Amino acid sequence: MLSEDVTRYVDLHRALGFKFRIQEGLLQNFVAFAEAYGDDVVLAHRVLEWAAQAPSPPQRRNRLHNVRRFALAMQAEDPRYEVPAADALGRGWFQRCTPYIYAPDEIIRLMQAASQLAPAGSIRPLTYTTLFGLLAATGMRISEALALRLEDLTDDGLVVRETKFQKSRLLPLHETTTWALHAYLSARLRVGTDDRALFVGNNGSAISYDTAAATFLRLARAIGLRDAPGKPGPRIHDMRHTFAAHSLEQCPQHRDAIARHLLALSTYLGHAHVTDTYWYLEATPVLKRQIAEAGEARLREVSHD
Repeated sequence: MLSEDVTRYVDLHRALGFKFRIQEGLLQNFVAFAEAYGDDVVLAHRVLEWAAQAPSPPQRRNRLHNVRRFALAMQAEDPRYEVPAADALGRGWFQRCTPYIYAPDEIIRLMQAASQLAPAGSIRPLTYTTLFGLLAATGMRISEALALRLEDLTDDGLVVRETKFQKSRLLPLHETTTWALHAYLSARLRVGTDDRALFVGNNGSAISYDTAAATFLRLARAIGLRDAPGKPGPRIHDMRHTFAAHSLEQCPQHRDAIARHLLALSTYLGHAHVTDTYWYLEATPVLKRQIAEAGEARLREVSHD
């Protein structure tokens, strides 16, 4: 009963356009925990017992709130469903994870580490080298890159179809990025697979998000970018922040140019609103210096008036 209700709940959200990948994983984990005790509905004390197993307060509250939303939806059909209090594990304040802005040599080291992945001579090293290089060169979301298909690489650039807001966009590519993708495709032809996914593993199948994320973490630790498991550090998503920050660094330093640049950057990144792009901008040393120079220039203009 409980597992069937979760399946219906997940299917409903996906029908509405939500990916619901993380939420499904948490709910399935809870169901396995609850059904081991013979539960066929959500019980408040069981939710708290399960949520308390998470390693940090934010993760415990996230577990609680995911199951709580599910219980609220199911309670409309079955009053036996119990809804735990939203603040049962305390109130948490949202804290933005400080983006990590990669230095160019760090991206190179990550790609070099990927090129050494085993087994040597297989498509796997080239797949991850190309994937990480593409993320750094375009600022794509990792989910968008993994959803690319062979036909999405065109003469005009990459067609990104599987976007966060279900709105396709065309990404013009630098010639070096285009060359790297064609070199990868030449090697990919030798894999002999019918899968149309652009990025494939040794078995010829599309790479999953979990596999790509785990490979990134392992490589990042190997080259010293991250500490041991459980410790914070650079994320694969930070390549998107890095792309946005470095893009703004190269913009001409006057108001109209910056406004046009931000609009173009927002479109390129696939944001629904230009204000969403501000989230990805970080005060790098280069930007701070440019701001200081612009402020000094403006001060000199004012003093001469």
